[in-house]
Amino acid sequence: MSRLATSLCGIPLRNPVLAASGTFAYGVEFESVTDLGAIGGIIVKGLSREPMDGNAAPRLWEAEGGMINSIGLQNIGVRAFVRDKLPALARYATPVFANVFGYAVEDYVEVARVLEDAEGLAGYELNVSCPNTKHGGIYFSSDPASLAELVRAVRSVARRPLMVKLSPNVALIEPLARAAEEAGADAISLVNTFISLAIDARRRRPRIGAGFGGLSGPAIKPIALRLVYQASQAVKIPVVGLGGIATGEDAAEFLIAGAEAVQAGTANFWDPSSTVRIARELNRFLAREGLANVRDIVGTLKW
Repeated sequence: MSRLATSLCGIPLRNPVLAASGTFAYGVEFESVTDLGAIGGIIVKGLSREPMDGNAAPRLWEAEGGMINSIGLQNIGVRAFVRDKLPALARYATPVFANVFGYAVEDYVEVARVLEDAEGLAGYELNVSCPNTKHGGIYFSSDPASLAELVRAVRSVARRPLMVKLSPNVALIEPLARAAEEAGADAISLVNTFISLAIDARRRRPRIGAGFGGLSGPAIKPIALRLVYQASQAVKIPVVGLGGIATGEDAAEFLIAGAEAVQAGTANFWDPSSTVRIARELNRFLAREGLANVRDIVGTLKW
């Protein structure tokens, strides 16, 4: 599958299909059900300064064409990840990205500081879809100024490539993409989930314990494609696309829209080997199209 070889922010990738954060645990949990050595990259679930228990159950609901989740960013904390999870990933020559989140700028910075002292990471992905509790609860992902402040702060301590994961829950994506780029991001990834609500009509209650949840899966793909295209037109740094990718042709669509790599997420819930399968299907798609390298289709959308 040499035609799939590419790179992201200078990091060599055997293929452009990465496992998305929040859908692939810490990576090592999947080693018995898929070939971690065949994945383009692994983005581990979000890491915070301290361990978090997450939201009340139920946390998942299978919606039409996708899934609603409200896990609440449950995780073991950055120090436990570095101690207990990261060393096991060293067995695989697969780039590992740490997803980082917090509720104040200093939270993100502290997680990045801890990770900077660890070996075995290729880069970081900032989950900015969190409320900035020190600034009245405004979401980092919806305010260009807050986003830029956050990216600059993490950039000041992070030597590794820095990717910023943008939310679709905004009026315009371009100002956010440009704010991340101008503040020092090496790449952006999008989209995160759409805020949504599922209701049990008989009980007249939300189907998710926390009320609202995040919609992902095939249902959001057309909107995600539009946002990826718009973001790729607004910035010069690489764009990584995600949102409902379940097949190789889905991945090709995001690349054509302007993404240089993609992430598979919700598909991992019904097919734990989907990231590897999607890469193989993408390889066959390129072969049928007579393309020698995956980069040949990046940004080739015609109007």
